[in-house]
Amino acid sequence: MILIDDPAIVAEVTAMADRYEAALMANELETLDALFRDAPETIRYGVGEMLYGFAEIAAFRKGRAGGSPQRRVLRRVITTFGTDLATVNLEFQREGATRIGRQSQTWVRTDEGWKITCAHVSLMADVS
Repeated sequence: MILIDDPAIVAEVTAMADRYEAALMANELETLDALFRDAPETIRYGVGEMLYGFAEIAAFRKGRAGGSPQRRVLRRVITTFGTDLATVNLEFQREGATRIGRQSQTWVRTDEGWKITCAHVSLMADVS
């Protein structure tokens, strides 16, 4: 039976998710690139883009003027499966916006440490 939410593994992934959020808000491209698995199988679906492979993800970030819009995390759920796989899901709200955003990431432990292998960002319909 697979161990779910081992406290030590949850703590590791929490630290990585915190690092990702800080780098995203500071537009630290090197850190963001370092957190994604450098492989053609890595995928990131964004609000307006579908990126296949690490190279497309890195190119998108470099081409995005000003980086990600600033946001506030409303809720985050981290779930670990065994010692090498985790999901990080969160709800967020961009500064000055009324829409709620959602982000999901799949993290995998590699020889280089924890890496995002799949990510999805979307916005809910405007409720105002």
